[in-house]
Amino acid sequence: MLAKPMHRQVLLLAVTQALFQTASVMVMTIGGLAGATIAADPKFATLPIAAMFLGTAVSTIPAAAWMARVGRRTGFMLGALLGVAAGLIAATGLWIGSLLLLSTGTFLVGAYQAFAQFYRFAAGEVADDVFRPRAISLVLAGGVVAAVLGPLLARWGGPLTSTAYVGAFLLLAVVSLIATGVLLGLRIPAPVVGTQQGGRSLAQIMSQPAYLAALFGAATGYGVMILAMTATPLAMVHHHHALSDATIVIQLHVLGMFVPSFFTGSLISRFGVLRVMLAGIALLAGHVAISLTGTSFHSFAGALVLLGIGWNFLYIGGTTLLTTTYTSAEKGRAQAANDLSVFVVGLLSSLAAAPLLQVLGWQNLNLVLLPWLGAAALLLSGLGLVRARAR
Repeated sequence: MLAKPMHRQVLLLAVTQALFQTASVMVMTIGGLAGATIAADPKFATLPIAAMFLGTAVSTIPAAAWMARVGRRTGFMLGALLGVAAGLIAATGLWIGSLLLLSTGTFLVGAYQAFAQFYRFAAGEVADDVFRPRAISLVLAGGVVAAVLGPLLARWGGPLTSTAYVGAFLLLAVVSLIATGVLLGLRIPAPVVGTQQGGRSLAQIMSQPAYLAALFGAATGYGVMILAMTATPLAMVHHHHALSDATIVIQLHVLGMFVPSFFTGSLISRFGVLRVMLAGIALLAGHVAISLTGTSFHSFAGALVLLGIGWNFLYIGGTTLLTTTYTSAEKGRAQAANDLSVFVVGLLSSLAAAPLLQVLGWQNLNLVLLPWLGAAALLLSGLGLVRARAR
């Protein structure tokens, strides 16, 4: 694995991905529950999670533009430092009972995510053509650590102080500080002046069928996953499951998100990116089917595992497909537009989770996802037919 410099850089990116994802998973695990302890209305319980996605949506384009000038390493380190500040501010918000301050902290976690989401693109940039799909997969595989560590730290940190969940956000700050230290070893070539200029306009890049398919596929995987994942802890508590049970389900879900990353790149190389993305849609439909079987622990767990695997296939597949649609001069705006769109969908999904759960209930909330999945399947199938006819 470490035989070449690019392997070492991918390993560092995987470690920092694991640390960032740990912070993100902690917010996803307890953000809604923490919000519920201080929100005046239950509909606002998931506001801290929505604030995280708002932070990502607002920060994505500035993060991409700044890194195009100063380099990936500097940008990644700033992102991790924002994570440190985020944990401290969110903990303070909970301590004084301010939902606004708690949400400000999770907003900064979202800003951290705006930088961290480029880890996978950085892996593609340091890897050669043969290693690239696997490099992207391996960086996202760092989330396997987060699957175990994130919910575990959230659970450990919950009762550390007299105010619930304050300790968890303090641990989030510590994790982000460790990530800052790891990033000191990262060596990615600095951008060359002028390489980010020129190329096609953003409208021309985004009008490509492959770009649209990559974007819509990734946005579908992310939006469906965020909507269901955000609602899950609240739904489980509503159906009289303990926090420890919800924590286990989230752990299984995040394992489903990232364990496949060890072989998703190989599957893409063997079967093609569109087939893997279509398989991801089928798995998300499987999540919906299992969610309709009931509200037992096993129903939640089985559904959330399929939700994670389906997200993995669509997100890695979408990222891989996206890298074929732009040149080096176009990558900054092409990547930023893609990720901004994906995280806006994530923001809307996180905002919708609590109201939809309250109005529709767990099972009907999942049923309304089927038309969305059907539209994504049609778009990817259409691109496959166009490519087949062009051969």
